[in-house]
Amino acid sequence: MSDAEHTAGFGDRKVSPEEKTRLVGGVFDSVAHRYDLMNDLMSLGSHRLLKRLTVEMAGLREGWRVLDLAGGTGDLARLAAPLVGERGTVVLADINASMLAAGRDRLIDSGMAGVRYCRAAAEALPFAADGFDCALVGFGLRNFTDRQAALGEIKRVLKPGGVLLVLEFSKPVNPVLEGLSAGWQSVWPAVGRLVAGDGGSYRYLVESIRKHPSQEALKLMMEDARFDDVEFHNLLGGVVAIHRGVA
Repeated sequence: MSDAEHTAGFGDRKVSPEEKTRLVGGVFDSVAHRYDLMNDLMSLGSHRLLKRLTVEMAGLREGWRVLDLAGGTGDLARLAAPLVGERGTVVLADINASMLAAGRDRLIDSGMAGVRYCRAAAEALPFAADGFDCALVGFGLRNFTDRQAALGEIKRVLKPGGVLLVLEFSKPVNPVLEGLSAGWQSVWPAVGRLVAGDGGSYRYLVESIRKHPSQEALKLMMEDARFDDVEFHNLLGGVVAIHRGVA
């Protein structure tokens, strides 16, 4: 059964799927203007290395079509575009107009060409079947209204043999690290209030990390969506994990 048929999780709250979509939209409307700065502060800059590792694991080739889903301000798209070259295409897709605009402006200002932009919900992608060689989701899966439906849509738009890479917060492998991670995340709402003028949105983001499926659970979800050879790699002791599956 899909995880959004009746209710969906918005942090610690259970809401209707429609309400989650609206609330998550409000979160990212609020934080878009300080999103990159807050990422650097919350991760102590490590998110940049994690995203680079994700793109390296994708094994991108010249001429490939790549979907950067929930791509936000375009970190993964910016890394992918030079690898697929002029013959390739990178599509930066996000449901949130504020984040998509921030990503487009950032990439254009940096001189990045060859990236296309699409406002789209992960659960109903406006792309033909078998259209992409690779899909990347960086720190976005936990915000989807219906994760299982989104994984099914990603599978649909990937070519046979195409790859999906999901970079997401996960479950630390030992209790000490879990406690340290939780303690660090507990200060994010205060930092968000100070830097972005919004503590509530970062409180939701912390709750969404805590509620996100474990590494093994997400692996099973990808297999249920008919991905093959699904594997995950723990980073930072499992605070973050990269899942990889083949369409």
